[in-house]
Amino acid sequence: MQVVAEISPIREQVAKWRREGKKVAFVPTMGHLHDGHMALVRKARELADHVIVSIFVNPLQFEKVDDLNNYPRTLDEDTSLLNSEGVELVFTPTPDIMYPEGLEQHTSVDVPGLSSILEGQSRPGTSVEYRPLSPSCSISFSQM
Repeated sequence: MQVVAEISPIREQVAKWRREGKKVAFVPTMGHLHDGHMALVRKARELADHVIVSIFVNPLQFEKVDDLNNYPRTLDEDTSLLNSEGVELVFTPTPDIMYPEGLEQHTSVDVPGLSSILEGQSRPGTSVEYRPLSPSCSISFSQM
């Protein structure tokens, strides 16, 4: 299993797999993996030939700096779990990689309706809101 922080190795590997006619699944996470994440990884393995998982603690998803600073970062444990599930690539970008123009200049992606249902309805301003989540997913998907 490869763990990479840069975009170019991910692009190169995905392009190779696609040239071979393989299906590639992508599971975006913020790490600190639990059973729900692992169920997504297993489903991705069922549906695709290769699985990539991202671990990116997105600063845009936190209103309070203390919450961001205190978010658990468990890369060793996470990569061990992912390796045991047959994940081939783990993408671990930094904010500088994801937002090269800076956090203030990020692209905003609005997902109307989703922020007001499910968890977004009862937890406004927390990491479940979709507006801060959407840019990092959009960036990640576009890199694949």
